[in-house]
Amino acid sequence: MKPHRVFDGDLLRADLFNPDAPRLFVSFRQRVAEAGTFSDATPVASFVGHGFAHLHLQAKYNDWYINDETDALDTRLAELGRTYSGTLAMGFSMGGYAALRFAKSLRIRDVLLISPQVSIHPDVVPWDRRYRGDAGSFDRTRGDLGLHGNKGTRGLAIYDPFRPKDRRNAQAIQDMFPLILPCGFAGGGHPATQVLRLTAGLGALQTGFRKGTMPRKRAVALHRASRAQSPLYWRRLAKAAVAHNKNELAEFAQAREMELHDATKG
Repeated sequence: MKPHRVFDGDLLRADLFNPDAPRLFVSFRQRVAEAGTFSDATPVASFVGHGFAHLHLQAKYNDWYINDETDALDTRLAELGRTYSGTLAMGFSMGGYAALRFAKSLRIRDVLLISPQVSIHPDVVPWDRRYRGDAGSFDRTRGDLGLHGNKGTRGLAIYDPFRPKDRRNAQAIQDMFPLILPCGFAGGGHPATQVLRLTAGLGALQTGFRKGTMPRKRAVALHRASRAQSPLYWRRLAKAAVAHNKNELAEFAQAREMELHDATKG
């Protein structure tokens, strides 16, 4: 399936699949290790195959979609957003921020945000220095979610409670958007769906989201079901337990990790 290029800039790009469908699903490229080029867009089958149009947005650089083309993209997305109703959006990390940043122009109703940021501007998040290298040209006003977000957007901001900065970003997002609930996936990592992805549970999360607003309880249940058989989860739990001087829990988690590794080898 070939995409329709609906925005073709030097810094930002938007591709649309299945444009005649009545509802729209929006995805965003997250922060990448090697920035400076666009990727080939591909449709998300779990949405396109169930009667959704799919819009995929990309930023060439890790600038959180805030650059000299942001305003022009806003205008184009506002035109596109009037075509659809009940728009859903999903984004990871930088993509989660972008889902909120363009929620007003796209009239996004529901979001599933995975380890998102509320901002990367040093004055807004002095407590989160992870993305200082990407924040040099980040315009605070153009990137202000309070100005450009949609207060009526609802959904989940999924984060790993073992990562305090991700937890604080999720809480800051709820403070700004009361209908977006923080949702802890303990040991999930960054992004917080790493355990789900390794156990094929991410598809179930997407399916639930596609069918309607994802209840926080249901999302947490999916993660818990996946983490029980995940060596990665038990390794992270052991590390967190050691950091908090919970030695018995650390020993149990380490033993469980080894047990799962041995079962895999067998």
